[in-house]
Amino acid sequence: QLQVVESGGGLVQPGGSLRLSCAASGFTLDRYPIGWFRQAPGKEREGVSCLSGSLGTPNFADSVKGRFTISRDNAKNTVYLQMNSLKPEDTAIHYCAARRRLFSVCTLRGTDYDYWGQGTQVTVSS
Repeated sequence: QLQVVESGGGLVQPGGSLRLSCAASGFTLDRYPIGWFRQAPGKEREGVSCLSGSLGTPNFADSVKGRFTISRDNAKNTVYLQMNSLKPEDTAIHYCAARRRLFSVCTLRGTDYDYWGQGTQVTVSS
């Protein structure tokens, strides 16, 4: 069964850092696009970052460029989202998703993704 599971969320002060993990099971993660999305209360889901299958080309939303990085550990079948210089507006449930399209480029459109995790809460507050 194909599955992705997020972890690493929590409470952090403004300016702090967190690293989210997206662990995959049932498929080899480095062959498929993986995306990170978030949704704050009362707001629409937003694409944050993604990593394309095979070459691992990253993409970032303008709101997180220069602050977030995305990486992949093939041995652990896991994608990481490193979030630095966190702001209160980064507070949201963060989701990992996998697109069932072998070796394709990633997008920041949630509708392009087929498998979703349960989400992990990130709260940035003093």
